[in-house]
Amino acid sequence: MFGGPINRMTDLLVGLFVKDHKNITDPRVRAAYGKLAGIVGIISNVFLFAIKIIAGIVFRSIAITADAINNILDAGSSVVTMVGFKISGKPADKEHPYGHARAEYITGFIVSVIIILLGLELVKSSLKKIFEPEPINFSYLTVVMLGAAIIIKYWQSSFNKKLGMRIDSAALMATGQDSMNDVIATSAVLAATLFAHFTGIQIDGYMGAGVAVFIIYSGYKLVRETLNPLLGLAPDPDLVKDLERKILSYPQVLGLHDLEVHCYGPNKKYASVHVEVSAKEDFMESHDIIDQIERDVLKEFNINLVIHMDPVVTDDKLTNELRQKVNDILKNIDEDLSMHDFRITAGKSHLNLVFDVVLPPRYSDKGEEIREKIQEEIFRINPSYHAIITLDRNYISTYR
Repeated sequence: MFGGPINRMTDLLVGLFVKDHKNITDPRVRAAYGKLAGIVGIISNVFLFAIKIIAGIVFRSIAITADAINNILDAGSSVVTMVGFKISGKPADKEHPYGHARAEYITGFIVSVIIILLGLELVKSSLKKIFEPEPINFSYLTVVMLGAAIIIKYWQSSFNKKLGMRIDSAALMATGQDSMNDVIATSAVLAATLFAHFTGIQIDGYMGAGVAVFIIYSGYKLVRETLNPLLGLAPDPDLVKDLERKILSYPQVLGLHDLEVHCYGPNKKYASVHVEVSAKEDFMESHDIIDQIERDVLKEFNINLVIHMDPVVTDDKLTNELRQKVNDILKNIDEDLSMHDFRITAGKSHLNLVFDVVLPPRYSDKGEEIREKIQEEIFRINPSYHAIITLDRNYISTYR
């Protein structure tokens, strides 16, 4: 119902206050988006705090007062968000060669902890009101004020989520969800006020406790959402598939493995991968292709990619046959097992089959068991075959 006007207002503000707003990979543009979101959040939340704190004091409602405190906290969060975006937009320096983009996550984490602490304080205040209830002085002005607050918070939520999706910002998306939680919380306060007026039953303290729980839960979600990127999240599976598809699209590339993607903040990604090329091809030509892939990936995905080139023997009959047999052994054990860097080295009395096996996460503590199974199957092919297996992990795994 409000989608059209909200989108038009958002586009208008972005057009007025964010220069070159379509260039969202530019840290300065991202910082401008964060500044805009922060200013809008400060103005709107201070306004909501003012009208709610007056209403809460005049009409003696702990639920409205709790909701007011939540709004002033949201204003403080907007200040911290602005600071975080400003720091994250700083260029790389000697101490921070990968830039400062993770500052956005750090500031979000700080705000999240503060939200939880104040939510706990509001629980105490609400419990006191439950055990020592006071009548609420009803006024239709209160109803109008709370109704206006709900509309403003709904717009805040949509505004922040739209900006968050536009620049791929977890911090702004979380702020938008926090505003939506406020819509629910303020609606609960309004319901308590009307319920008390028409029934004479005071549920203000219970609703205040409910508001506090929403605040705590919102803080918990923000902690999780801002802390996870700092700990190191697996990359988006769709990004991994697109990246693999891009690299494998070059005819000189026979395969790839050991792809790792590291995120140092929104739109700040680095990756490394081993790419297999034919050993019989000219080395300089293969190297030129590798350089071309790195440049193309940077241009298309905005990812700084480093490629390690692995030459693969493709014209030796025995190597090819044994590679296929080992692949079959792995697939018979588990379809999700894979290998790379296969080669053979001959001795006087035996043949070494040397290769790496990539283990899915569920086999993290069963590596030796898998190694023994593979060795047993290879020994059955020929007792003179010795398997030299290196167990490898998949850091971009999308396995079950």
